[in-house]
This record gives sequence, structure tokens and C-alpha cells, in this order.
Amino acid sequence: MTRRAAEIRLDALLRTACDVIAQRGLANTRTADVAQAAGVSQALVFYHFATKERLLAQAFAYAVEQDLARLDAITRSNAPPLTKLRRILRLYTPTGRPTSWSMWIDGWSESLRTPELEKLSRRLDLRWRQDLAAVISDGVREGVFECADPAGAAWRISAVMDGLAVQLAVHERVISRRQFAEWVRLVAARELGLDPTQLD
Repeated sequence: MTRRAAEIRLDALLRTACDVIAQRGLANTRTADVAQAAGVSQALVFYHFATKERLLAQAFAYAVEQDLARLDAITRSNAPPLTKLRRILRLYTPTGRPTSWSMWIDGWSESLRTPELEKLSRRLDLRWRQDLAAVISDGVREGVFECADPAGAAWRISAVMDGLAVQLAVHERVISRRQFAEWVRLVAARELGLDPTQLD
């Protein structure tokens, strides 16, 4: 197998693993399930990942890295801070079939028992907070936001989004996407000295 073919096969296995995990959950996913869904031998799965734990951790990282790539596109753009903030809030909102949110929720839960997943989820969680704090800091410097503690504001905004997103992803019809968006805008506006309509 050439290096390129191996990379393509690895990418396909990770995508398949994410699909299987979204259906079965991290705790109930077996390497045999991923192999069967991918149409490959279990030996090939172990060739790439060595252990079930490594497969699950890398699949979780793969799913979350897709979200982080979209976050990077926002933060690295030349858009003004207010536009970046609006885009980050939209990106965070679960939409359609919340596969990435299912992975996050499952990842947090399994992190209580799996050190490799805990280390990974902590690193990825902190990336979200740091990038949001950087956007807030840029907005404060430019006089768009009023906030004495950008890092604290990023944590508080994220905590509200996390809590609401879990409710939206796990419990059908407890809250609507419209309510989620309105409440997140309200919290972010209060933290940053904005009118909520500025975040529409």
C-alpha cells in the first residue's frame, strides 16, 4: 500500500468510525463495527490504530477537527470582530442531525473514564475558548465590545452555549433552535456591551 493510499484509507476509516460512533455511541462502538461498516478487515483497523481506545480518540479528534477547521476559517479571516463573533455563534449552534454535537457530548462523558479522551477533549475545548477570547479581545481593542475580562467572557458565553446545545441535541423539543439563538445572543450581548440585535 502506498503512503497516499494509506492516508486515504485512514481518512475513510475515521469518517466511517465517526458515523458508527454517532449511531452507537463511543462506549458501544467496537473495532469490528467500524471494520464491518468500512468493508475492511478488523486487522486493518488495528494496523492503523493499534487499540480500540486509540481508534475512538482519533475518531473523536477527527470529528472535532472538522469544527475547528471551520472555526479557524472564521478567526483567520479579515472580517471585523463583530462579524467573526456572529459567525462563531452560528457555527456553535447545533443544526440538522447534530453529529458533531453527539460526538462532543459522548466525548465529554467518556473523558471521565478514558485519560486519552480527557486530554484530547480538554485541548479542543480550550481551543474554542481561546479563539473566542481572541475575537473578543480584538473587538475590545477596536472599541466594538466593552469587556474587562475577555477570557472570562469567552468561558461564560461558551458555558451557556454548551449547556443549551446539550439540551437541544439530546432532548427533542425542550428548546427550539430559535430559542437557543436568542438566548445565546442575549448572553453574548450582555457580556460585551452590545444590543442583542447587533448579533442577528
